[in-house]
Amino acid sequence: MVKAVPLERTDPDDIGPAGGFSPRRVLLKLSGEGLMGAQGYGLDMDVVRRLAREIKAVHEAGKELCLVIGGGNIFRGLSTAAQGMDRTSADHMGMLATVMNALAVQNFLEKEGVPTRVQSAIPMASICEPYIRRRAIRHMEKGRVVIFAAGTGNPFFTTDTAAALRAVEMNCDALLKATQVDGVYDADPKLVPTANRYDSLTFGDVLRQDLRVMDTSAIALARDNGIPILVFSLQQPGALAEVLRGAGRYTIIREEI
Repeated sequence: MVKAVPLERTDPDDIGPAGGFSPRRVLLKLSGEGLMGAQGYGLDMDVVRRLAREIKAVHEAGKELCLVIGGGNIFRGLSTAAQGMDRTSADHMGMLATVMNALAVQNFLEKEGVPTRVQSAIPMASICEPYIRRRAIRHMEKGRVVIFAAGTGNPFFTTDTAAALRAVEMNCDALLKATQVDGVYDADPKLVPTANRYDSLTFGDVLRQDLRVMDTSAIALARDNGIPILVFSLQQPGALAEVLRGAGRYTIIREEI
């Protein structure tokens, strides 16, 4: 069991690829697409199993962890709405997809011996807990990993915004966004081989350059509450533990120094 200790927000000046970044409590944002592996749809169980083992390693190192998982591997509300479906209904369906992903990740974490709780912003009492802020904090203090499902519970808000909101509510020291690439680029490096990669950005840089690593609501929430965002590759084994040691390859987005 992880002993509860008072949290102190890390000084932004000490965070960076060469800095001594050692957060106590973090929120990990996983994309739904990252759980597909090489498949075109659904869950790649080998990928989910690997992620569970990496989360376990970080958990055993004494970190307090919470997660937000997207649902794009099952259903994307915005793209479906663009094809003619009502946006509110499409977004609600996307929220249900995130619950399915949360239950899958919970299953693999508990197989690895990691105590886990799923909390949904849309009440589903028979399969998971409702989102209750104080209960979620208490779970983490007791050494449990908490997975927040169903986004914010409202349409028109992405899971990126949900991740930033929960990071603020949980008093997290950082928000870690696991993506398909090893940081933030000025263009898609898979389509533009000459795309420029950034080691460090300010929140203002992201908004001014419209880099779209996360939506503007998420960036604004993190900026206004002083929570740094670290972007790294979901595909690189061991990257999560490396980032939390202040090593590895990632881009940090933070307040202007």
